[in-house]
Amino acid sequence: MKFVDEASIRVTAGDGGNGCVSFRREKFIPRGGPDGGDGGDGGSVWLEADSGLNTLVDFRHRRRFAAERGHGGQGRQMAGRAGEDIVVQVPIGTVIRNLETGETLGDLTAHGQRICVAKGGRGGIGNTHFKSSTNRAPRQSIPGTPGEQRELQLELQLLADVGLLGLPNAGKSTFLRAVSAARPRVADYPFTTLYPGLGVVSLGLGSSFTVADIPGLIEGAAGGAGLGTRFLRHLERTRLLLHLVDAAGVYEERDLADEVTMVAGELKNYSAQLAARERWLVLNKADLFPTDVRDAMVSDLKAQLDWQGPIYFISAETGEGTDTLCQAVMQHLTELDEDNADERA
Repeated sequence: MKFVDEASIRVTAGDGGNGCVSFRREKFIPRGGPDGGDGGDGGSVWLEADSGLNTLVDFRHRRRFAAERGHGGQGRQMAGRAGEDIVVQVPIGTVIRNLETGETLGDLTAHGQRICVAKGGRGGIGNTHFKSSTNRAPRQSIPGTPGEQRELQLELQLLADVGLLGLPNAGKSTFLRAVSAARPRVADYPFTTLYPGLGVVSLGLGSSFTVADIPGLIEGAAGGAGLGTRFLRHLERTRLLLHLVDAAGVYEERDLADEVTMVAGELKNYSAQLAARERWLVLNKADLFPTDVRDAMVSDLKAQLDWQGPIYFISAETGEGTDTLCQAVMQHLTELDEDNADERA
């Protein structure tokens, strides 16, 4: 199934049913008086998060959703039936925006959470309500009000604890395959990853976290180059970023410090808030270097970048160092949860 993380739809709530103008007509009861019933309310349109969905691809085929209108009132003071609501299922992590105003209407982050995006019209009033001592045969009624109509932009943002970023072919997808059951595509050419991927890292009973992988960033990504900037939104909900670096680039005389700085700059150009998120450096392809060379490379990077955070050296291909890294990530996330719990208390 193709991954789709953006879609636009039109939602239309049902109009309210009209009030009825009617008079009681029965044998031996002359001038029975007004008995027009009220109209029913129109149905509303709801969006509901469903954990069984992970893409917005269904909205490429169906873009219009309309609820049932309310039924009109009838004689004998019979009220019209209300229109049925319509509930549209969307993936967890869907952000709903009004296309015309740009206003964010809601953010569905839990299974079963729902939001009304178009409210049905109110039912009209029948002529029964207008009778009085001076107006015994009212012929006026109030029609139902129209239901709301909106053009909506749906934007899917993956829910993950950890986000992977880096240049193309840095080994992000290989790392995800090594530490989780996810099986993203891996190949020896740039932009193998065309769509975001999600994996769950399990470290034992009750110890797990989710990882999001996005296409690699290249210079000028914030201006629209490459694929990564389109999917950077999927990192906005993460609590920790792992910046993977292809350490084998030194054999091609690439400057690893410049590559780290370039990716960090694109991140900042996209979102200052995302750039300020905690980020760990992860040097990949440790299997190509002896231990002393690895230590020297880490020291050089720390000095060149004035790096204060952790730096890990792993091999996503062989799995070396990945368990140590995942254990450190799990401990860090646990500490963040404990800090948040203390703040709420």
